[in-house]
Amino acid sequence: MAQLLAQKGDERPLTDADSLFLSGRLQSIDAVEIVIFVEDRWGVDFSQVGFDESMIDSIGAIEALVEREGKVKK
Repeated sequence: MAQLLAQKGDERPLTDADSLFLSGRLQSIDAVEIVIFVEDRWGVDFSQVGFDESMIDSIGAIEALVEREGKVKK
């Protein structure tokens, strides 16, 4: 996440609770990149669980989503 923010020139510190989208640090187009990463890396199927930007608005939210919906990839 820090790398994505840095690509946008945002090098401010980031905690697990910091908002990514509601704060304006990332734009909605960045959500697509995050969704694809979460689907590929942890097997979360957004077509099954639905999508709301709040699901990926912080590192903590992404972690909770992966713990709840993710599948371990071998």
